[in-house]
Amino acid sequence: MGSKFTRRRLLAAMSAGATYLALTNTVGCELLGGTSKDRPLPDVPSSRAQTFRSRPDLDPPAVNVTTRAHDIAPGYIFVATKMGGAGQGGPIILDDHGQVVWFRPVQDGSARAIDFKVQYYRGRPVLTLQEDEFGVLFDTSYREVARVRAGNGYRVDHHEFLITPQDTALLTINDPVLVDLSPVGGPKNGVIRQGIVQELDIETGEVLFEWHSLDHVGVDETYIKQSQDHYLGIDYFHINSIDVDHDENLLVSARNTSAVYKIDRQSGEVIWRLGGKKTDFEMGPGTRFSYQHDARRQPDDAITIFDNGTTVFDNNGIPRVVEESRSIVLKLDEEKMTAVLEREYTHPEQQFAHAAGNMQVLPNGNVFVGWGRALVFSEFSKSGELLFSASFPPGFSPSDGSYRVFRFPWTGHPSDKPAVAAKRTSEDEVEVYASWNGATEVTTWEVLVGPRPDQLESVGSVPRDGFETTMLVRTAEPYVGVRAKQRSGQVLGSSEPAKL
Repeated sequence: MGSKFTRRRLLAAMSAGATYLALTNTVGCELLGGTSKDRPLPDVPSSRAQTFRSRPDLDPPAVNVTTRAHDIAPGYIFVATKMGGAGQGGPIILDDHGQVVWFRPVQDGSARAIDFKVQYYRGRPVLTLQEDEFGVLFDTSYREVARVRAGNGYRVDHHEFLITPQDTALLTINDPVLVDLSPVGGPKNGVIRQGIVQELDIETGEVLFEWHSLDHVGVDETYIKQSQDHYLGIDYFHINSIDVDHDENLLVSARNTSAVYKIDRQSGEVIWRLGGKKTDFEMGPGTRFSYQHDARRQPDDAITIFDNGTTVFDNNGIPRVVEESRSIVLKLDEEKMTAVLEREYTHPEQQFAHAAGNMQVLPNGNVFVGWGRALVFSEFSKSGELLFSASFPPGFSPSDGSYRVFRFPWTGHPSDKPAVAAKRTSEDEVEVYASWNGATEVTTWEVLVGPRPDQLESVGSVPRDGFETTMLVRTAEPYVGVRAKQRSGQVLGSSEPAKL
C-alpha cells in the first residue's frame, strides 16, 4: 500500500490509453484512473462480437463506424439483429461510436427481434419491437408494459408494428391461401400469399380493422414468379410497411408489386396506386422504384421510400441486385396525379440491398437510412452530405442484420442495479469494471472499497467510458463497489459489493 505511482508506470499507462487521476480519499487506497484497454476501441471493433467483464451474459455484435459522426441529429441509434454467428441477437441501442447503450438478447436461438424503435403509447415514450409472433412495448425502465399479437387466428409477420395516436396498433400479416394460379402459369390448386393489415386495440387485443390484399389487388400486379420466391407458392404482394396518411387513411407498401397503395380506412377500397404496373400517377423522371420498403407520408406532404432497386433472379431463385439502392423523396400532386422526384440519397460506396431497408427523416431535416441487407446504416444532411456511416463486421450474415435502423432521442432509467466486476492484478492493485445496461445519464463512476460489504468508502471518480468503464484502484481491501453519477453529481444507482 505504500508503493508509489512512478513516472515510468504513468507513461506506460498513458501509452495504453489510460487516464490516471490523483484521487485519494482513503488511507492506503487510491483510484489510479480509468482505461478502455479491456474493451474494443471506439469505431474499430476487434472482433465480430463485444464482451464485457461486468456483464458476461451480454455478447452483442460489434459495429464498425466508417464515417465518424459530425453535424448529426441528437439521439441514439436503434438496431435489432438476429442471433447468428456474431454474438447474440436482439434489440440494441448504440451511441455514435458504435458502443452499446442497451442490449436485450433474445432468449431463443430461433427467435428474431425486428423493427426496434421509439414510439408513443398513452402519451409516453416506449420502446417497441416485433419478437416472434408478438409486438412488445417497454417503458423507459425497460420493463415490458404490453404485448400484442394478431387477431382472428392470424400470425404477425414482423414487417410493421405501428402505434397510432389513438393507441391502436397496425400490424402486417403474410397469409397463405389456396388459389387457382393457372391464369398466371401456376397450378390450379396453388398457394398464394396475401398481405393483411390489422388494426387492434393494444389494451384489449380487439381487431378494429382488417384488410386483405386479394380482395382489392389482383395477382396480375405482381412482378414475382413462383420460382423466384423462397416461400411456398407465390408471395405476390409481400406487404412490408403501413403508415397513417394525413386524412387517416392508410399507406401500404407492397414489395412484390413495386407499388404503394392508399387504402380507405373505412371501406378498404384502393384510393390510388403509386408505382407498379397499374400506377394512377404519371411517374416523372427518377420516380420509379422497385421492390421498395418503408413508404411514409411526411409533414410537408412528400412521400419517402426506400428503393431497393431493380432485382433479377438467377436459375436457383437467388436475387441479384443490378441497380444501386437509394432513398427517395417524392412530391405527389393528387389533383393532377403526377409524381416528381424531389430528392434522392445514395451512399458514396453504392450500397445494394436486395431486401429490407428504411428511410427516416429526422426533426432537424437530416435523413437516417438503414441499408437493409447491405448491413450499413448512415445519416445524411438534407442536401445529401454523408454525416455518419457504420456497418456490421465482415462475415456478418445479411440475413442476421437489422431490418430497419433508426435514430431517436431516448432517456433510459434501468430498474436493476449497476453491475461491477473486479480482479486483483497485484497485492495492492485491483481492476474494476463498471456498467449499467440502458442507463443514459451516467457521466462518472465512483469507486468504493472497504473491509466489509457494509463498510465501503469512496476512493474517487472516473468519467464513464463507453458501455463498460475499466478503473485501476490501489487497495488491499477485500470488497469493492461502484456508484453511477449524473453530471450534477447526483447518485443514480449503486452496485452490489463485489468480493475480491
